[in-house]
Amino acid sequence: MRLSEHTQGRPYAKHASRIFTLLCGGATWLCVFILLLLLWNVFSFGWNSLSWDFINSYPSRFAEKAGIKSALVGSLYLIALTALFSVPIGVGTAIYLEEYAPASRWRTLVQINIANLAGVPSIVYGILGLGLFVRAMQLNRSLIAGALTLTLVVLPIVILAAQESLRAVPGSIRQASYALGATRWQTVWQQLLPAALPGIMTGVILALSRALGEAAPLVAIGAATYVRFLPENIFKDEFSALPLQIFNWTDQPQKGFHEVAAAGIVVLLAVLIGMNAMAVILRYRFSKNKRW
Repeated sequence: MRLSEHTQGRPYAKHASRIFTLLCGGATWLCVFILLLLLWNVFSFGWNSLSWDFINSYPSRFAEKAGIKSALVGSLYLIALTALFSVPIGVGTAIYLEEYAPASRWRTLVQINIANLAGVPSIVYGILGLGLFVRAMQLNRSLIAGALTLTLVVLPIVILAAQESLRAVPGSIRQASYALGATRWQTVWQQLLPAALPGIMTGVILALSRALGEAAPLVAIGAATYVRFLPENIFKDEFSALPLQIFNWTDQPQKGFHEVAAAGIVVLLAVLIGMNAMAVILRYRFSKNKRW
């Protein structure tokens, strides 16, 4: 049915639709303009402080000598450990809920709680990590405590992304696999997971990108903001991270620290953009192998 037939008797409907479209477009471009303005402000303010010495130096009480090495390495350790914990648990949970768990009230309750946990503020997970990992399990302010806390933050997102990817696989693939005599595990391992891998990988990398920028959970567990060494023991050594180091610099009154904080934001953005680009590349590469 044409738009003119829908708008008969409503002479202002077409004009209202155009106005609404212009308003939505204007709001979108306004957000893009503000984002570009913020990025230009950060880059112009911190570009002069960005150098290899800045990346390869430890924090200092003097802005001109301050670097981001310990925070950058701490963030990379955190993301690696968070991925090590969250990916197997999250994907395994999604496989169980989608392929093995029978339809029941218990499954519905678990699914609702996972969806609700994905929207819980990260500071709540930080408080939970402080009570459970730092104090109850006596892990103190170590890398492993920080990684487990960030795992709590991203785990619901990984589970939901993996579930949606598994649901997107056509049911005919399951039926054909069972018709050829494959077991349920063989169907999941050899048919469903390869088909759902692009979506799972994208969801995992985007979840880890969120974890990389989280500061509130790390502040809650008492992570250090000034560390002049690289962590060697993940169970004992204290650590810092890029968001914490940037937060510490912005809290200083000297203008020089604000400039190095802007340079730290540029480094954090570069790592985030790299992770998101990796997600796009992996999704494109694995999607080419699909035949349905």
